[in-house]
Amino acid sequence: MNNKLNNLVIVCVLFCCLSFSAHSEIVPGGIAIIEIEAFAQPQAFYQNRRVMIIGETNSWQAIVGIDLNARPGLHEIQIKTSENTETIQFNVVEKNYESQHITIKDKRKVNPNKLDMVRIKSETETIEKAKRNWSDSERNSIDLIMPVPGRQSSPFGLRRFFNEQPRKPHSGIDIAAAEGSPIKAAGQGKIINTGDYFFNGKTVFIDHGQGMLTMYCHMNEIEVSQGEMVDKGDIIGSVGQTGRVTGAHLHWSVILNQTMVDPFLFIQQVE
Repeated sequence: MNNKLNNLVIVCVLFCCLSFSAHSEIVPGGIAIIEIEAFAQPQAFYQNRRVMIIGETNSWQAIVGIDLNARPGLHEIQIKTSENTETIQFNVVEKNYESQHITIKDKRKVNPNKLDMVRIKSETETIEKAKRNWSDSERNSIDLIMPVPGRQSSPFGLRRFFNEQPRKPHSGIDIAAAEGSPIKAAGQGKIINTGDYFFNGKTVFIDHGQGMLTMYCHMNEIEVSQGEMVDKGDIIGSVGQTGRVTGAHLHWSVILNQTMVDPFLFIQQVE
């Protein structure tokens, strides 16, 4: 076997738990963890988007977020070292998510008027810009903590119907909690966006580095400012019922390579 420096030696997709709590679930809305043996930190790209790389010399992992709308079958990522580029395939397995039917009393939150649509278009551009944020950082873990204790009222990936009208799948988890309950930063990072949006209500985005972000929606109060650094567990605001809601709760999303993925893949599972 050629052990030349910077040469890509071994690449394999991990289907099991690693030393950190995050684990692969290679399905739409899941993550693929691809092990790379290379001397220097490589770069990885999936669907022309930069992918997070964690680890150390000769033991790197590419953490690939898979879109909820991804088709089952073979997908590819490109691994680039200083000497070459390798194309690696991994198989996305079909996953069937349940449906959820929700009645929204404020009908404008289901069928916005023309002025609402102007606002929504502008806000969507702002949110998509936040999702594209990339900051280089060195990290050996992607473990997160739950931002608020409470019952999971809506899991990730639900096929949703508002007033019996189909809408996009649920791109995070909803945690039911009393209004005013403190919300903690799920990990260390930088506040890159705060706002009060038509659908999401009062919202905070935290950039954790290398295309990993967390989003906190429907907040009552925001207690951080754009540009502020926070540590894991810092209070960033409180639970509310702003935006499109049926009651007080936190909607929490995790974003990898601009893709919403299941937040529970980053939380340690307690036996």
